[in-house]
Amino acid sequence: MTIHGILKVVLGVLFMAAGVNHFVSPRFYVRIMPPYIPWHSAMVYASGAAEILLGALLLYPRTSQLAAWGLIALLIAVFPANVHMALHPQDFQKFSPAFLWARLPFQALFIAWAYWYTSAPR
Repeated sequence: MTIHGILKVVLGVLFMAAGVNHFVSPRFYVRIMPPYIPWHSAMVYASGAAEILLGALLLYPRTSQLAAWGLIALLIAVFPANVHMALHPQDFQKFSPAFLWARLPFQALFIAWAYWYTSAPR
């Protein structure tokens, strides 16, 4: 397997694990939701299910392109929650404010990583 393929499996498994965590620790994810977004619990479970599904679909050649685009859309959709955390560090004292801000650029890294799988397999 190539590095491209290995990293695809890593990305898929990371998203599946993150998605499972939405069901294991939903209160944490509800807390990071910005107040202007409705239906916090439903959104947490929906995003967790999407992460599991898209992570799994990324592993199959027939669905990996669609899954990669879905992951990009999901990463963009959840970005406001990450910004909300950075803007309200007093609500997330388990993490340093510097960490909350430093993690924001990682969204772009994950988007770029997913984008690597949006083209047809060679």
